[in-house]
Amino acid sequence: MGEKIKKYIKEIDEMLAKDEEGRDWENERKKHLVQIGFFAHERLIHLIVTVLFAVVTIMVFLYLLTEFSIAVGILLLLLLVLLIPYIKHYYLLENSVQYMYEQYDELVKRSER
Repeated sequence: MGEKIKKYIKEIDEMLAKDEEGRDWENERKKHLVQIGFFAHERLIHLIVTVLFAVVTIMVFLYLLTEFSIAVGILLLLLLVLLIPYIKHYYLLENSVQYMYEQYDELVKRSER
């Protein structure tokens, strides 16, 4: 998903940089709004998963403080190792969707010309 959103943002940036005459900016705006919806939905799902994953990690950590066990310690380590990529991916989605809002604003300006 990360590569897909980066590729899509690059395509829109290139389209905006060319500013071709005769392009149907209203149609491009509508298509972009649909893509924003898809990526925003993906962002919401990843937020829910990341938060739940973080809550489980904290619960395992608190359990480890009360009942020390090597197995629980390994579980905590695995959860922490997995939590970092989840946070990184959510960060990418969040910032990309925010940037897509800016692209959308530019498409709105161009469709009103």
